[in-house]
Amino acid sequence: MLRSFLIYLSQAEWAQRMVTGWSFAWNVASRFVAGETNEEAIAVVKELNAKGINATLDQLGEHTSRLEEAVQATEEILGILDAIEESGVRAGVSIKLTQIGMGLDATICQQNLRRILEHAKEYDNFVRIDIEDTPYTDLTIETYNEMLAVGFTPETVGMAVQSYLYRAEEDTKKMLEGGTRFRLIKGAYKEPPELAYPKKEDVDANFDLLTKILMDSTLENSFAKVSEDGRTPPIPAIATQDEKRVEFAKQYAKKIELGKEFFEFQMLYGIRRDLQDQLVAEGYQVRVYVPFGTQWYPYFMRRLAERPANVWFFISNFFKK
Repeated sequence: MLRSFLIYLSQAEWAQRMVTGWSFAWNVASRFVAGETNEEAIAVVKELNAKGINATLDQLGEHTSRLEEAVQATEEILGILDAIEESGVRAGVSIKLTQIGMGLDATICQQNLRRILEHAKEYDNFVRIDIEDTPYTDLTIETYNEMLAVGFTPETVGMAVQSYLYRAEEDTKKMLEGGTRFRLIKGAYKEPPELAYPKKEDVDANFDLLTKILMDSTLENSFAKVSEDGRTPPIPAIATQDEKRVEFAKQYAKKIELGKEFFEFQMLYGIRRDLQDQLVAEGYQVRVYVPFGTQWYPYFMRRLAERPANVWFFISNFFKK
């Protein structure tokens, strides 16, 4: 019930106006958001790199309402790729297609995405297309496939898959045929029970199944390991802070003798830093998803929805304001 309410609030404009107006809200959100500018985000990535952790930078923003905003978001993402190249940090980029025009004009969205991918290709960098809520799932996959059709490769552009969706297994197997690099996540949107598993244990079981599928495919097809510069990930990116899911992935990789360089764990900035450091010490590849920017509210609310402890952290700061 609480999770559903917080996800609702993440999409409510009235709640966004209220929360972002509270002076303490950014202080709390900054636990999960790495500043508002490119410079602040790059500084965070440098700290992560110094600890042996790679990164993916995500300038927050989604569901732009005007094409001018989509074009502006595209320009800002191009600027992020420039900042990564100029600083030399070990990082790629993650984007949401609704941020660059999907839902407004499919053609404009594809044009914006091609500009981003062309720029990434010039720098030998990598762009991850995030999966959003289900009204956009088919269109996101279609857009990804269109990018492959016009000549971009999985070394430049990848996808994400959500284990709470019934369709996840079929989507994953189909796209693996072309060597798609996947971020495997549980899913952070509220979806109807006819589309997504309503019970956590089923979501977890499907997550483990998809982990096996990704690792098996990597082993069977001799897919590439993480790139030397840390920018391009391997095929399986196991994105979770759930220690049981992490342990399952570790044990399954050991069982099939898949080397640690052929998969990576991905975690969110500001969450389970202890686990991130532990995995690095054990020799695993770790990448942290580093969100930043002024449009932090929806992301912040979804992080609150994931763990009750985050909610109490927020409330305790409310009474300190």
